[in-house]
Amino acid sequence: MISVENFLRSHKPVNSSSGNKKSIKQVDTSKANDFDSCKEAALRILDYAARSSYDLKNRLLIKGYEENTVDTVVNRLEELHLIDDKRYIQTFIQSCASRMLGEHATRVELQRKGIPLTVSSPLLQEARENGVFEEAAWQLGRKVASRTRNLDLLVRKRRFFSAGARKGHDLSVIKEIYEELFTNNEE
Repeated sequence: MISVENFLRSHKPVNSSSGNKKSIKQVDTSKANDFDSCKEAALRILDYAARSSYDLKNRLLIKGYEENTVDTVVNRLEELHLIDDKRYIQTFIQSCASRMLGEHATRVELQRKGIPLTVSSPLLQEARENGVFEEAAWQLGRKVASRTRNLDLLVRKRRFFSAGARKGHDLSVIKEIYEELFTNNEE
């Protein structure tokens, strides 16, 4: 039988932080200040998926590029309109609304993506004024109403209010939709 000491000497330790995540390829230190190398890395990242400027900066810094090089590249990509935080946020808000998320949940998701409130708040307000979140709440209400139509009214109410809270909808909107869909239209 092999001893613990021999086993540990012959095996590499497991990196617990790696899990299922893809390993991030570090840039060669000689290229950390190279504008072209950093720009190519940024374009590869953007080719995979749209990113906010904050997210792109973080990804490039994690790869090992110098902060001033990253800032220069991101500013240049913004000048070329390859990165547009406003358009990114508008698309993200529409994506959240299609998942029937309310304004609060959308704000939390944007903060999780690293979007500052100073940038996202006006666009969230615009979406609220255009009825984006109210329509998402109505979609959620119709979905819950159809799935719970054979259940007791109190159970239906609890499920709808729970779903509305989980999805980050405003309570006043949820109450209004509940009154309209569940109590006025006893099925």
